[in-house]
Amino acid sequence: MGRHHPEESSYTLEDQLRALGNEELLDFWEESQMLDKYFDPSAYQMPPSKHYETAILQELQLRYSMGRI
Repeated sequence: MGRHHPEESSYTLEDQLRALGNEELLDFWEESQMLDKYFDPSAYQMPPSKHYETAILQELQLRYSMGRI
């Protein structure tokens, strides 16, 4: 299961996503879709899950273009 702890890591979210296997990456995406219910929507211009989703989709596109999926 993937986890992103920005305050505990010097690695960016993108770096951490690159380190995940395909199944772990998809699991992390699924979990990120449940994040929004824990945050106040008025505090964000874009839901937190959207940031994760964008980064995950970019990683999947990169892997697909390199033939890794």
